[in-house]
Amino acid sequence: MGKFLNPRNDAFRQAIYDDIYVDKTMMIACMNKKIGKESSKYICVSRPRRFGKSMAANMLAAYYSRGCNSKELFLSCKISQDVSFEKYLNQYDVIQFDVQWCRGNVTSASDAVSYIQRIVLEELCAAYPEQMQNDNGLKHTEINTLSEALALINSETGKQFILIIDEWDSIIRDDADDEQAQKRYIDFLRSLFKGNLPSSYLGLAYLTGILPIKKVKTQSALNNFEEFTMLDAGELAPYTGFTEEEVQDLCRKYGRNFADIQRWYDGYLLEENAVEKDHFEKNDFKRNLHIYNPRAVVSSILRGKLKSYWSMTGTYEMIIPWITMDFDGLKTDILKMLSGEKIRINTKSYQNDMVTFKNKHDVLTLLIHLGYLAYDEQTQEAFIPNEEIRSEFIEAVGDCCWDEFWKLQRESDELLKATLEMDSDAVARAIERAHEKYTSIIQYNDENALSCVISMAYFSALKYYYLPIREMPTGRGFADLVFLPKREFLNMPAMLIELKWDKTAKTAIQQIKDRHYVQALEVYAGDVLLIGINYNKKENRHECLMEKVIK
Repeated sequence: MGKFLNPRNDAFRQAIYDDIYVDKTMMIACMNKKIGKESSKYICVSRPRRFGKSMAANMLAAYYSRGCNSKELFLSCKISQDVSFEKYLNQYDVIQFDVQWCRGNVTSASDAVSYIQRIVLEELCAAYPEQMQNDNGLKHTEINTLSEALALINSETGKQFILIIDEWDSIIRDDADDEQAQKRYIDFLRSLFKGNLPSSYLGLAYLTGILPIKKVKTQSALNNFEEFTMLDAGELAPYTGFTEEEVQDLCRKYGRNFADIQRWYDGYLLEENAVEKDHFEKNDFKRNLHIYNPRAVVSSILRGKLKSYWSMTGTYEMIIPWITMDFDGLKTDILKMLSGEKIRINTKSYQNDMVTFKNKHDVLTLLIHLGYLAYDEQTQEAFIPNEEIRSEFIEAVGDCCWDEFWKLQRESDELLKATLEMDSDAVARAIERAHEKYTSIIQYNDENALSCVISMAYFSALKYYYLPIREMPTGRGFADLVFLPKREFLNMPAMLIELKWDKTAKTAIQQIKDRHYVQALEVYAGDVLLIGINYNKKENRHECLMEKVIK
C-alpha cells in the first residue's frame, strides 16, 4: 500500500457511509467485461464537475486494488450479485493518482510528470525489490520511467496493472499556454498507453476528467481509448449521474417533492447504448435517460432548499469569457435557450480544449462538457437543462451587461403585463416587435418559427411560470404552448396559447374550445387564459384574441 500504488478502500468507504449514497457499483461489471481486451480496455470518461468522477475512480480502486480487502464493503452493493464479482475483486496492482492534486504539489506543470513518476517508482521498488533493484541492493539504475518499470515487472512476473487517472485533463485545461509542460505530459501518456508493451502490462486503463481527448495534441497519445462523454455516454450513461428512478427513490425516502427536484435539477439527456439486458433478449438497444446532477440533488434533499448549488464548487463567472466571444449568433442562441428553446449545433469541430474556438458551435459544445448545457444526441440540439443552470446563466448574462438581454427582459415584462391585463392589441404589438427583431435569425415561415418567437417574447414569464410545454397532448390534439405557474405563484392564471399561420386568431381560440384543450389542465385549479395568435403573411402582421376561463 502506498500513496499511488495499491490504494486502500478508505475513500470509497467514506462515500458508502455518507449521508446519502446511491449505488453505482454495477459500473464495475461494465469494466470487468473490458479487462484484458485490447479493443476495449482503454477507457476515458469525461463529465462535468460534481458528477461523481472521483467517487467512480475511488470505487474502481477499492474493488481492484490488492492493497485492501473490500469484499465485506461491497457485499451490500449491487455488484455483489454479478457473476464477475469475486473473479476480479482485489486481484490487481492498481496505480491511482489525481493529476490536479499532483500539479498542486509542484512549482510548475512541467514538474508534475517527474513528481508522479518519482513516487510511483519508489513504491514499485518497495513492492517489487527483486525486479526493481540490482545485485548491490540499489534501485534499478536503468529504469527512468513508469512505463519501463511496468514493462519490466510484467516481463518477469506476468502481472498486469490497472491504471486509474483522475482529472487526467488537468494540465490540458489549466496549463494550455505552457507548451513545454503540455509536450512532456503528452509524451508521458504516450509512453504509458501506446506501443506493444502497454498491451502486456495493462489490464485496464481508466481515465476520467472534464474534457474528452483533445483532437490535436493528445490524439496520437490516446487514440486507442474508447470515450464516454456528455455527448455520447453509451453504456455508461446510467453511471454518469443520478437517474430519474434513483432521484424518485431519494425523494420518497426523505419526503421531498419530486416534481420540484425534477424542475430544478433534471434535464441532462443521455442516450444509453446497452447490450445483453435479460429482458431485451441480449439484443443491443437504446433508451434515453434523464440524468440529474448528483451533488445538486444531494444538497437540495439534505438542506430542504431548492436553489442553485453550482457556485459551491465553481462560479457562473467562469463562463462569461466564452459566452461573450464575438461569434455571429452566439448571443441570440443563448437568449433563445434562456427562453426554453433548443439550438441545433455541430459538435464535430470542437478541439476538446478551452482555448481553441472557431465558431459558436465550439463554445456551445464546451458548455455541454462543462454541464452548463445539455445535449440531445438524437436531434443534435443543445439546451439549458433546468432551473439551476438557467439561474446561473441569467447571473452570467446579467453581469455581461448585454443590451440585448436587458431589452428582451424589458419588452417581455411589458408583454406579460399586457397579457395578464388581457390587452389583445398590446400583445399583438409586442409580438410584432419580437417578430421584427428575431426574423433575421429565424426563418419565419411556419407555426414552429412563430412558436420560437413567442417563447422568446415571453422570456420574463419564466420568473413566474415553468418552462413552456411545447405541443402539450390534450386528448384531442396538441396545444402549441402552455405556461403553468410555479407553485409559489398559483394566484396567476395558466396561459394556453394556440398559434395559426395565415388564418385568424378567432380560429385559434375556437380550436382550443372544440378540442377541449382546457380539460388537459384539470389538475390546475386556477384560471386559464386562452390566447390565440395568428400571423397574416400577406399583410405581414400579427393579431391576438384572448378569453379567460374562470374555474
